[in-house]
Amino acid sequence: MSPTSPSPRPPRFAGRVALVTGAAGGIGASVAELLAAEGATVGVVDLNHASAEKVAARLRELGGEAAPYACDVSDARSVDETVERLCRDHGRLDILVTCAGVLRDNLLFKTGDDDWKAVIDTHLTGTFNCARAAQRPMVSQRYGKMVFLSSDSARGSRGQTNYSAAKAGIEGMAKTIAIELGKFDVNVNAVAPGFVETEMTRATARRIGQDYEEFKAGSAARAALGRVATPEDIAKVIAFLCSDDSAIMTGQVLLTRGSP
Repeated sequence: MSPTSPSPRPPRFAGRVALVTGAAGGIGASVAELLAAEGATVGVVDLNHASAEKVAARLRELGGEAAPYACDVSDARSVDETVERLCRDHGRLDILVTCAGVLRDNLLFKTGDDDWKAVIDTHLTGTFNCARAAQRPMVSQRYGKMVFLSSDSARGSRGQTNYSAAKAGIEGMAKTIAIELGKFDVNVNAVAPGFVETEMTRATARRIGQDYEEFKAGSAARAALGRVATPEDIAKVIAFLCSDDSAIMTGQVLLTRGSP
């Protein structure tokens, strides 16, 4: 290295502790992997402990710091206990990313009460429970980053009244909590992807009776970039919002759908 070469930049999340819900697969697992790769200690949270442990073990094999936590995000007590345990284990909580989600797609007249409740409880109430629990250590330490996973479906999507309503609510929640927590140096933002190659997207294709590859190709053809997103693509956007590079951004919803 020459005398004038800049010093290597340290990992963006060195010394940070993150909690990622829905981290056993899809976008959540990709977020957990990226944060761990860049120095964070990651709490891998999922309803199923064995699934969370599988991801945490992989992150440790890759050289990261990760631990599994079983949690039902729709249950406030379960969330409170998980956040408290993580803070006891690791001393602080710097980053919250909420990716836990389910689908119960159907047209309005076919949507039952249980279908409505399952989606609203997991996405909307689950995000609220996590944000309320995470703000306690974040406000106390006067530092924190929250990123909520929304969806382009928040702007309306046939057969997804429950999901669209939940995601629209999450965006309003992010904007409101950002106002409340800004004075404590806690940034709150949301990311709203369009088509992402996940099992949930495959489930959508099955619901509408379309071959998945044809479904994906149609979405790619409509995208300005000519392709659909991967979980890794979305994880990179989320990681930016979790980093100090986005210190001036709060209350924002970033659309990541590959089209204007």
